[in-house]
Amino acid sequence: MVLSKMREIAEAFLELPVKNAVITVPAYFNDSQRKATVDAGAIAGLNVMRIINEPTAAAIAYGLDKRINCVGERNIFIFDLGGGTFDVSILTIKDKVFQVKATAGNTHLGGEDFDNRMVNYFAQEFNKKNKVDITGNSRALRRLRTVCERAKRVLSFAVVTTIEVDSLFQGIDFFSTITRAKFEEINMDLFDECLETVKSCLTDAKMDKSVIHDVVLVGGSSRIPKVQQLLQEYFAGKDLCKSINPDEAVAYGAAVQAALLSEDFKNVPNLVLQDVAPLSLGIFVKGDIMHVVIPRNTSVPVKKTNVCQTSMDNQSIVAFQIYEGERARASENNLLGFFNLSGLPDAPRGLPLDVCFAIDENGILTVSAKEKSTGSINEITITNDKERL
Repeated sequence: MVLSKMREIAEAFLELPVKNAVITVPAYFNDSQRKATVDAGAIAGLNVMRIINEPTAAAIAYGLDKRINCVGERNIFIFDLGGGTFDVSILTIKDKVFQVKATAGNTHLGGEDFDNRMVNYFAQEFNKKNKVDITGNSRALRRLRTVCERAKRVLSFAVVTTIEVDSLFQGIDFFSTITRAKFEEINMDLFDECLETVKSCLTDAKMDKSVIHDVVLVGGSSRIPKVQQLLQEYFAGKDLCKSINPDEAVAYGAAVQAALLSEDFKNVPNLVLQDVAPLSLGIFVKGDIMHVVIPRNTSVPVKKTNVCQTSMDNQSIVAFQIYEGERARASENNLLGFFNLSGLPDAPRGLPLDVCFAIDENGILTVSAKEKSTGSINEITITNDKERL
């Protein structure tokens, strides 16, 4: 629905049919979420040329804006807090190369969570005042959520605001006030969670916060004063970059990426984008253990080979299951695919097998397994652009 509407808007503006698109996704989306996004594009009648990460797109927008007066290498920290997801990425910009160093995030943290906290707070207040519970009435909650979202926006520039809903439930009008301090108090644990993700991203990038040159705010929820205050305090008082529109930065970066992938554009900026694998990739080994071959935040394209061994005597066939995720138990991670390597020679257990993981610049993962003495080989290709439709 959203993509179909976006296509209609673009076609009305350009007065031309729109066939191809670059779609952005939260950096921490796993393979199946990315595939679902490509499927949504196909349903909307779009050919999805590339899926790119939102913080990376925002960095392109910011970097192109600042590259003119940029000397040497600059480390950019992108803080992207939107309506439903939260992402952070660290990029290094040098000349025309935009290299992602690390990415982290939470696909279930954003502005909606702050709205929900306010809804719960006011639902309790309504219950106290009127001895009526509205938590089971979806219409009342929806009306309350609408005014809560409006109040949240007001609290970004005012210290107090009012909530007013006529006939909220059983003919009872609801009127109340909320201060910015109260809003911050009921959401403080979520703000702290954001900061923990920031710290983990810096740890993954093996960087100290002192080497970050610019902290860029992206996403509507990054306008919340407390979020900005906590971030500024963490980065030792560094000024936060608000020069790009937090609502439009990601779309701007995606448009630049689309121009780079299209052949008939003039004056296309000259840049090279090097992204990372957001989640660890590995195989299932005996005992439901996740054996990581490519750790998360590894730069792509990449190719890595590991040696595995057979677990039984005279084993003629080995099943390989490919997973992505950070859990130690393979079954708790996301299964990407599986294949069998057959035709193995009779041998005691411990026969070495080479397992190779390769990711190209389009994020296409190819996993192959080979037994050297017989030359038996098999592989599977896992892509984001192979729709299930």
